[in-house]
Amino acid sequence: MSVNVRLKLHLDFRPVPQVLCDTFKAVQSLELIRMTPIRFMALAPAAQEKTHPFFLEVLCRSLIILCMALSIVLSSMSVCDGHWLLTEQRVFGLWFFCKVDTENSSAPPSCSRHSGEELGQLLEHGLWLCRCVASVAVVSAIFGLELLVLSQVTEGQASRQRWHLGSWLVLLAAVLAATGVMMFVFLLWDYATPLGFTLTFWCQFNATFLFFLNGMAAWHIPNMAYFLPSSGDVGKP
Repeated sequence: MSVNVRLKLHLDFRPVPQVLCDTFKAVQSLELIRMTPIRFMALAPAAQEKTHPFFLEVLCRSLIILCMALSIVLSSMSVCDGHWLLTEQRVFGLWFFCKVDTENSSAPPSCSRHSGEELGQLLEHGLWLCRCVASVAVVSAIFGLELLVLSQVTEGQASRQRWHLGSWLVLLAAVLAATGVMMFVFLLWDYATPLGFTLTFWCQFNATFLFFLNGMAAWHIPNMAYFLPSSGDVGKP
C-alpha cells in the first residue's frame, strides 16, 4: 500500500499536450544554451574577416609608388650631377665650382671644390650644407618608398604602420629637398637668372613637388577605406 501511495505522489496529472509542450520548451532551452558558445566562435572569424581593398584604392597606391620611384630617379640624377647654375664664366654646383674659358670654347672647364677668395668661405660652407640636405632628402625618399612597397606585401596592423611611416619619410624628403633648393637659390641670388638654372636644377625642383604631392596622397589614402566600399560590397544595395 505504501508503494502505491509513493507512485501516485510522483505522477503528473497535467494534460498530455501541456506536458509535451513543456518538455519541448525545456529541450529547446538546453539546445540554445549548448549552441551559444558555438555561435560566438562562428561569428568571431566572420567579424575578423579581411575585406578586399577597393580597386580605386589599389590603383591609387600603385600610382603613388610609381610616382615616388620616378621622383627618386629625378632627384638622384640632379644631386649626383650637381651643376645647377650657369653664368657667363662660372658653373655653380653642389660638388664643384667651375670656371669656363670663354675665349677658347674647346677648353674644358677648370673645376675645384674650393670657391676661392672671390666668392668667399660663406658660399662654400653654405653649399656644403645644401648638398648634405639634398642627399639626406634622397635617402629619406628611398627608405619611404621601401616602406610603401613593403606595406603592400603585408597585412593587418603591420601594413598600416609601414604605410604610415613611409608617408612620413616621403614628406620629410619633400621638406629637406625644398630646403636644399631654397638654400641654393638664396646663396647664389646675385648670380641667379631664370635662364641660368640648368636642367638638373629643374629636375630637383620637380622632384621636390612630387615628393610633397606623393607624401600628402600617401598620408590621406588610408581614409579612403572609410568612404569606399570593399570589393565584396560592390553591386550590393
